[in-house]
Amino acid sequence: MPKSSRRIAHERVIFLQALAGGLPAVVVAMCYLWLGDSSPKVEWTLSLLIIGCWLGFAAAVQARVVRPLQTMANLLSALREGDFSVRARGARRDEPLGDVMAEINILSRTLQDQRLSALEATALLRTVMEEIDVAIFAFDSEGRMRLANHAGQVLLNKPAERILGRDAKELGLEDCLTGEPGRLLTIPFPGGGSGRWGMRRSQFHEGGRPHHLVVIADLSRSLREEELRAWQRLVRVLGHELNNSLAPIKSLAGSLAGMVRRTPRPPDWEEDLQSALAIIESRAEGLSRFMQAYARLARLPAPVLAPCNVCELVQRVAALETRLRVEMIAGPSVTISCDAAQIEQALINLLKNAVEAALETGGGVRIGCSQSPGRIEIFVEDDGPGIAGATNLFVPFYTTKAEGSGIGLVLCRQIAENHRGTLTLENRQDATGCVARLRLPI
Repeated sequence: MPKSSRRIAHERVIFLQALAGGLPAVVVAMCYLWLGDSSPKVEWTLSLLIIGCWLGFAAAVQARVVRPLQTMANLLSALREGDFSVRARGARRDEPLGDVMAEINILSRTLQDQRLSALEATALLRTVMEEIDVAIFAFDSEGRMRLANHAGQVLLNKPAERILGRDAKELGLEDCLTGEPGRLLTIPFPGGGSGRWGMRRSQFHEGGRPHHLVVIADLSRSLREEELRAWQRLVRVLGHELNNSLAPIKSLAGSLAGMVRRTPRPPDWEEDLQSALAIIESRAEGLSRFMQAYARLARLPAPVLAPCNVCELVQRVAALETRLRVEMIAGPSVTISCDAAQIEQALINLLKNAVEAALETGGGVRIGCSQSPGRIEIFVEDDGPGIAGATNLFVPFYTTKAEGSGIGLVLCRQIAENHRGTLTLENRQDATGCVARLRLPI
């Protein structure tokens, strides 16, 4: 027979213990009663009274102990079922049983508040998911879809009841659950057509089992808009530069044609001809330099990464400048993986700009590096006049120098970004001048 079936119920144990507690008094009373000189009628009447009181008080003790336990069991059962509106009555803090009831009431109120907050958060999350224009899918560990927002249903051109619970392979999304977690997709979708899609996959756990969250966004429209803006910027820059060069060439050509047609020609026409041709040659050469600069910017190769000591690289760059003595600020000796030639070219451009700015005011230039968690920072600081047009610093072909091409800083920033770094230029706060900061990951 199983051990659990041989155990006596708790309420019976209480009842038997109550009987056991009153048994000595009952036995003594019965002995005095039956061994005395009382009549049999009195003896039986008092015996029945004693036994009845004994059993009645034992049953009362049982009820007094069992009923609060049953009440607590009902309260906890309601909490387990999610009914947080039930409360225990008579919960007082001046007795242990009242403390237990009060704590259960507090627990019920706490769970009720938490469930209300969870319901509100869930409603907000569902509203946000339905309003955003990116497709969101959730798959369980077996690859079956468990969640799809409105944009996801539109992308698959199917309502939720036709896609929930189905396998990712049936829906044409099996590629989203394998491979790189973040990449571009070129697969066609029933509701989105063909195009370029950005996909990100992350993992979360529910019920101790792994699930996948897949987010798919249409990049075609954004890419087209960005491409259009890039073309517009390029056309503006090219049109500006071409007009600057072709306008004087056209004017001079017209003047030369009129001069050649004149009879008799002026005595100094040969000098005017040579001067005009020299100007045309200069403008054509400037236009050629501009196109070469544009080609150089467009053909920047990908970096070839190799170990490089940053401190030694900075020292080499500082030694290349001969127009002004560059002060070297000692820094940590850190080796990073980078394309040393490209980083050196970027630092040469930054140092060149700093020296030219310092020569205007007669100030100095300092270069050095510092280390912070996860990255190395190379700074170039000058005592020049500072930055006047900060918003145009990284606009291609924008320059304030007579002989500048306007691509130096653009190349420097592109080199930094190709190394997963950043480049910033800002005016100094402690004095006049500018500081350039090239940050690279270690």
